Amino acid sequence: QTRRRPRGRERTQPRFHLDLWLSFTFQNWILDVGRPVVMLVLPADWLPLQHPGVADYLHFLYNVTAPLILLKMLERSPWMLPGLAVRLGIIAVSMGTTLHLVADSITRRLLLIGYQLHLPVRENPIMRNLKPSSLVDVFELLFHYDDTVGHMMWYVPFFLVLVLFFNGCFSRREQEERMPPSAWMLLAPNAAYYWYLITEGQTFILFTFTFFAMTTTVMHQRRRGLFLNSDGLFMFYSFSAALILVAIWVACLWNDSILRTTVPGLIYIPRPCTVYTLHLHQMKKGSTF
Repeated sequence: QTRRRPRGRERTQPRFHLDLWLSFTFQNWILDVGRPVVMLVLPADWLPLQHPGVADYLHFLYNVTAPLILLKMLERSPWMLPGLAVRLGIIAVSMGTTLHLVADSITRRLLLIGYQLHLPVRENPIMRNLKPSSLVDVFELLFHYDDTVGHMMWYVPFFLVLVLFFNGCFSRREQEERMPPSAWMLLAPNAAYYWYLITEGQTFILFTFTFFAMTTTVMHQRRRGLFLNSDGLFMFYSFSAALILVAIWVACLWNDSILRTTVPGLIYIPRPCTVYTLHLHQMKKGSTF
């Protein structure tokens, strides 16, 4: 169970944690979103395929910095979890990002030999020619670790920390309902990164539950006379803008018949890497995600 920190341990904090959000934004855009960008810019044979590429090294760094920034968020939150829960959460994030690193690295090498992201594993031409055919099961297990196990271990603690931090972003002073210029400058890149998490990470359900929890908290705290401070407004506006970006993204690709067949289920949110390999790959031959 979460509990509020003792008053004696509370420290005077700035109205907006610029250092925290700046680190958060740079980490996400350089070490996470920057990975596919690096693969587009650098030649495919720039480094031997049997060794880690530049994108893999960026992923290594992300696996180290992400848990540290999440810990820093917990330190600055007035709400805290039991020590065991914090340790288990950080371990889960580290394991989840590591599983994603391995699967993502192998996927990029598969793309070089003709793997198509918009097709299921068994329907890929290169998988049909594998001998023995049971090797396809191995690749399906690999993608299961990446898309299901790894993402859950990575994103569930990630969004839980954001919710805990958000729960402490309330004040009785109404003048706190203003964001400084630095917060407005970081709003667009932060919202765009959440869009990337929803589309590429396929975290729409988890993101929606998180936003619903934040909205419910705002309504409950307002009845108590509490208002969002600058950090809370920054998070709430970023989540809202991300959902708008997702809606625009889905609307633009709504009538794509090929993507429709590759994104089954009621929730239709195509991945950017799938859109790239399906529609834009011919514009830049030899480049892969």
